[in-house]
Amino acid sequence: MSSARTSDWRKLPVSLAELCINTTLRCGQSFRWRQINDEWICTMRGRILSLKQDTTHLHYKVTWPEKPLDHVTSPRLITNNAVSAADDTEALLRHYFSLKLDLASLYTQWSEADPNFRKRAPKFTGVRILSQDSWETLICFICSSNNNISRISQMVHKLCKNYGPLIGHIGDEAFYDFPTPEALTGAQVEAHLRELGFGYRAKYIAETARIVAQEKPSNWLQTLCNPESPGFKTPEPPKDQHRTYKEAHEQLLTLKGVGPKVADCVCLMGLGWGESVPVDTHVWQIAQRDYKFGKSKTKTFSKAMYDAVGDHFRDLWGEYAGWAHSVLFTADLREFSDRAVTKEEKVPVVRIKEEELVDEKPLSNGKRKAANNRQVETKVTKITMKVEVKKDDIETIVGIQRRSKRLRR
Repeated sequence: MSSARTSDWRKLPVSLAELCINTTLRCGQSFRWRQINDEWICTMRGRILSLKQDTTHLHYKVTWPEKPLDHVTSPRLITNNAVSAADDTEALLRHYFSLKLDLASLYTQWSEADPNFRKRAPKFTGVRILSQDSWETLICFICSSNNNISRISQMVHKLCKNYGPLIGHIGDEAFYDFPTPEALTGAQVEAHLRELGFGYRAKYIAETARIVAQEKPSNWLQTLCNPESPGFKTPEPPKDQHRTYKEAHEQLLTLKGVGPKVADCVCLMGLGWGESVPVDTHVWQIAQRDYKFGKSKTKTFSKAMYDAVGDHFRDLWGEYAGWAHSVLFTADLREFSDRAVTKEEKVPVVRIKEEELVDEKPLSNGKRKAANNRQVETKVTKITMKVEVKKDDIETIVGIQRRSKRLRR
């Protein structure tokens, strides 16, 4: 499919303190953004978005498909002038990045309430919660069960490539939009997803798609949205259909493959409930380490444990507790571990230990009997060295360590 038009680069004024796309798009909220050279690229509502950022502006350009797509809200592309007249991309970006919220003020509020946040946040400014499509968020976080960010991204890419519409190309890269619920309800969907490596999640995706497409009202997910944070250009449900955060969470739990953590992820990132705090084993470790939540090593949460962590953070951080939680979650990700080390701390300090170099010889029967009646002393040579080294010497030291390990074997 050839592209009808690619816009010029445009820009939105926004500082890195208010939005850092290099952190926000990599911290496990969305799984479809791809970084190509210095640009972040993704399809969204029938177009391809390309983003880059400097210290004062978010820069963006749009690639439109040759023909409009029926299942998404996209301009009716007839002429280039018509595209320009109908282009709502700036409004879409403001919605997607939740730019109506003053993030710097929120960081100040959380820092005043929480010494741990105050300590960790300065190196993780500009982390915003994305306002994503609720259906996409639901399916992506069903894929997240017992998974990591890289593998979830691969699964979501396969979903789009096999069941979503092709929007266009950037260079040789094809970009597909996210599939609709109806696209994932075919009789062979579950089997095909298993072939693609989705495992047990295949059944959950196919069954959830069937329920949303065929059993729920067409605006069901919209009724679960926070009325103060509705979806982008989606019809607002009647007031008597509005749900609270707790009600939205409970309804999501009725779907296949949706537990408390997945439901909270959908509430936070797809339904606009800022107080939602997803709690997984990673967050539980943060709660134990930094907020004195017991010393249990269990990986299974009871409802009481899950609620206790979420309620504690809601009491501590307030209405947007899920946003603050996301900053600490991001700060703890291995991908961003380099930010936790200052330049002074980067001078390597290597400790070399030669431990328990024991020469043990088999005892004869007579000696073994004697040993039973007295304490046997064994000489242990233990050497501990603390050495400050230059970067170029590290490989030599590592080699010494490896040879020492081989000798002990």
